[in-house]
Amino acid sequence: MQKKTEKEFKKKSFFFEDYTESEINYNEKNLNIVKISSSRVTLLSYIFFSLILIFCLKITYLLTIPEVNKFSEKEDHIFLKSRADIVDRNGIILARNTNIYTAGIRPKFIKNKEKFLLDFRLKFPEIDKKNLKSKINKGEFFYLENKRLTEEQKDKLWSLGLSHKVLELKKIQHRIYPQKKLFSHVIGQIDDSNLGISGIEKFLDKNLKNKKLIENSLELTLDSNLQHIIRDELIKSKKDFNQIGSAALLMDINNGQILSLVSLPDYDLNKRSSIKEHIYTNKITKGVYELGSVFKTFTIAAGIENNVIQPDTIFKNLENQVYCAGRKISEHDKLPKNLSVEQILIRSSNIGSIKIAQNIGLNKYKKFLNSLGLFQKINFDLEEIGKPLSFKWGKCKLATASFGHGITTTPLQLAKAYAILSNGGYKIEPTILLNKKKTFSEKEQIVSSTTSDKINKILRKVVFNKEGTANFADVKGYEVGGKTGSALKSENGIYTSKKLNTFISIFPSSEPKYTLLIILDEPKPAPQYVYEFPNGYKHKGELRNTSGWNSVVVAGKIIEKIGPILAINNLQASKNF
Repeated sequence: MQKKTEKEFKKKSFFFEDYTESEINYNEKNLNIVKISSSRVTLLSYIFFSLILIFCLKITYLLTIPEVNKFSEKEDHIFLKSRADIVDRNGIILARNTNIYTAGIRPKFIKNKEKFLLDFRLKFPEIDKKNLKSKINKGEFFYLENKRLTEEQKDKLWSLGLSHKVLELKKIQHRIYPQKKLFSHVIGQIDDSNLGISGIEKFLDKNLKNKKLIENSLELTLDSNLQHIIRDELIKSKKDFNQIGSAALLMDINNGQILSLVSLPDYDLNKRSSIKEHIYTNKITKGVYELGSVFKTFTIAAGIENNVIQPDTIFKNLENQVYCAGRKISEHDKLPKNLSVEQILIRSSNIGSIKIAQNIGLNKYKKFLNSLGLFQKINFDLEEIGKPLSFKWGKCKLATASFGHGITTTPLQLAKAYAILSNGGYKIEPTILLNKKKTFSEKEQIVSSTTSDKINKILRKVVFNKEGTANFADVKGYEVGGKTGSALKSENGIYTSKKLNTFISIFPSSEPKYTLLIILDEPKPAPQYVYEFPNGYKHKGELRNTSGWNSVVVAGKIIEKIGPILAINNLQASKNF
């Protein structure tokens, strides 16, 4: 074959640029690296943006649904009471359920205990730091000393920024008593399981938790304003007479509604203390006492009712002392030998009362006292009810019972009996429930209206007459009537020199509406006290400590303050004030 010329070759051939093998391999590797790098960037970008998205979602979650979401406003607005409110006759709240918080600490999850203690101390300076530090060092779960935190305290705790592993907050319902000590013996308390353990909380526990009734407040007959005034006067009286305790009861004598019931000492219901000491007994309902000369009114009423005596019947040549079963019975003061029936009550004669009871006879006298319900356990709206001590009737018991010695009852039963004697003789049942249904349709008359009228007039003279034992209760414009009683207290069957002084009043006497009972437990003589008699005469340095010199004084001050309130609330009664 002939060789082609260079010119021909160039015309017919393509031009190629040659690469070495190494150059070819290098370019292919570069391309692969670019592809791999692009994939990695894509993956990393995906991971990065995913993380950003997760963090954004987490932040949004924490902002909208925080760890304390269980305490959010939405839940707070949903409040289903587990117990009904209790209110007084004017609608003032006495007991109500509200939300509170409990806080527990898990020490083992606390990273910096010193910082925790410092922060905690700054927020809650009242907390016992040593006790808190000791509990943290033990490492066991514990509740804070104050297990019931308010909304503000809960927010303070949460502001510490503690993990939910460290801090456990729970919202629970709690019973609060806005009036604190004012009605402690009546309202009572509940335990942490929402179970009534005393007072009306216990007596009506099922009703207060009844889902059908829970939205309706339980209304009581009590009046917070009257309760405050009466309680305040009893507290003030301690400065003058230094008694160890006291009590008061104000009741409408026509329907048995109790407007005020005070027993001192009392206690703050919000603290849920275990009250076991004897001094905290509800003296009005639970206390069983010998009440002394207040029983003389029953003796005279029984005599009039049985047509044995009349107010003007004269008892002549009364001894200053008599003996029964070898025991001497004497007068508290020297009295005239001749006394009328009304003077026997006005001057509070022991011997005169004995003579009247003996004229009535044991059976008739016993029957009359039983008709007033003095000796059986009373039916009332609390479980804290005392039962009068049983005894055996006899000639000596007839004599001593006639002036209130050796015979017991509760102050509540005493007030009920006086209400019956003063309201025309009609049976009533004391109550603290405003809308309590009556168990009887018609009034039952136990004592005649004639006897009732005569008794009211004599009781007025006990206060009004100069020789009466209750002059300091003669508050102008209120027609107060009443009877004093001073009884020696018995300890282990032996009478002591300690006294329980009672004054029970009825007002206004011309048309009775209310009875007020005042009891001072172991009052002391008050020589420093300036006694002011109705006629303006002032007396200081008195060493006697019978009822007329203390319980009557307190009653007079109370009536002077509550009288206008009762008059305004009862227009019919105000005509007599």
